[in-house]
Amino acid sequence: MNQMIVFLPLLIVLGTFMFFASRRQKRAMQATIDLQESLSVGDRVHTTSGLQGTIAAIADDTVDLEIASGVVTTWMKLAIRDRIEPEVVDTDAEEADEDAEAIADSDALTAGDSERLPKD
Repeated sequence: MNQMIVFLPLLIVLGTFMFFASRRQKRAMQATIDLQESLSVGDRVHTTSGLQGTIAAIADDTVDLEIASGVVTTWMKLAIRDRIEPEVVDTDAEEADEDAEAIADSDALTAGDSERLPKD
């Protein structure tokens, strides 16, 4: 009976670890299923082998990926790892950078012009 009491904490720790590991695996699998169900024509995706392509057509278990202009390959849906989100361009930041460059250029021209002008 004493031997059972010694192993009881070990069994509880092992059982807890198994429970949380299986929950994490189920969540990852559900995320993969959700991704595969949400795919649509025109999405840019990564495959599990690292290939990037645009979805040209979708069937029940397969996806046709256009990997170059006019080059279409067929893949299993399970090979799609993730969707490539389009990059959002921050136009305000770009305009601020351009304005700062323009000011720096005008300051440089003004400094250069003052050196060329004759002093009275």
